[in-house]
Amino acid sequence: MQYRTIIKTGDEISSLGFGAMRLPLKNGKIDRSKARELIYHAIDNGVNFIDTAYLYGDSESFLGEILQGEYADKVKLCTKLPAINVRKYEDMEEILDEQLKRLRRDCIDYYLIHAVDLKAMNRLLKKDLIKFLNKARREGKINHIGFSYHGPKEEFELLVDGYDWDVVMVQYNYFDENVQASVEGIEYAASKGLGVFVMEPLKGGILAGKMPHDAEEIFKNANPNKSNAQWAMEWVLNNRNVTCVLSGMNSFEQLDENLEVAKTTTPMSMTFEDLETVEGVKRVMRNSLKINCSTCGYCMPCPQGVNIPECMKIYNEKYLFNHKGFINPALFDYYQYVGGIMGSSGNAGKCNGCGKCLRKCPQKLDIIKELNKVKKEFELPGMNIILAFIRKIGFPLYRQMVKLLNR
Repeated sequence: MQYRTIIKTGDEISSLGFGAMRLPLKNGKIDRSKARELIYHAIDNGVNFIDTAYLYGDSESFLGEILQGEYADKVKLCTKLPAINVRKYEDMEEILDEQLKRLRRDCIDYYLIHAVDLKAMNRLLKKDLIKFLNKARREGKINHIGFSYHGPKEEFELLVDGYDWDVVMVQYNYFDENVQASVEGIEYAASKGLGVFVMEPLKGGILAGKMPHDAEEIFKNANPNKSNAQWAMEWVLNNRNVTCVLSGMNSFEQLDENLEVAKTTTPMSMTFEDLETVEGVKRVMRNSLKINCSTCGYCMPCPQGVNIPECMKIYNEKYLFNHKGFINPALFDYYQYVGGIMGSSGNAGKCNGCGKCLRKCPQKLDIIKELNKVKKEFELPGMNIILAFIRKIGFPLYRQMVKLLNR
């Protein structure tokens, strides 16, 4: 296993981390026997970082149950404060105490503020977030502090500079290189000594699955023995500013494949030809987009709060990756990222046609017309009922349902 050092904390972290959001399920609940075997197998092969969250169903309690004895000392455990659940200062202390009980620990190694952008962070600051973090660290309840980011790239560096963070967690993969934190944001965070943890290296499994025919051919011609998932994981780990790639592995096949990549991929190890291969695949995929949006973000901010780039990105991906069926991964992403499940809503239906975005778009898109397409595609009758249902059963179970229904 390759290890990478976080300058701020001094910890040596395995380049592959175990994301415990999508643990294997049985009858709608965590398959405890299989999940235990997977996690122990990962640790036995050098993985020393496990990521969970308050909102990941029974994940925290399960990890608290199995990470005892020798396995407790072999991993750094990371969990998150759900920004969406905080209404007052006392909520933060109560949630942290509950998490410590679930995890059966006196101290959490890495504690992150979950799924924030600048607006969400400002709201938490008004609830005395800094006071809470400093107090919790002083009392020994948390060790290192960070945040997971779900906002536009223009705001990322402002959040990095807003507190003495130790780590950040960002979405990053070769298809989304320039969205959210972006490659420049990752470089900036690393330059400040922060550990950079990457989520969604396979875009929720999309980059490991079937791709457009021309893209598949490019990968096969370059190396017929390498899977789509391997290309995607290697590309992320090739970035010297990335500390650890988190993958939600729910089978031994996935785990062993990722372990092999993590053991052999060092920073800057991909050849120029390898990088050109990935760029070729990206070009094919970009040329297949329904809306010619580059997700540059120049149209933002929207006065009505619409997350224009994200709405168009999810719409494009539905057709790019051939997501079919009434319930499909693109619909899940829409409700999760812009529908209001993981924070403020930024759905296309909020557009009132003011037109302020039109003159700022370098692609000269008719954004109002395109957002109307997105609205018709995803905003089903009874949207509030669907949101309530997803919140009730939890993200991991809903995502598992999506996968089963689309087999």
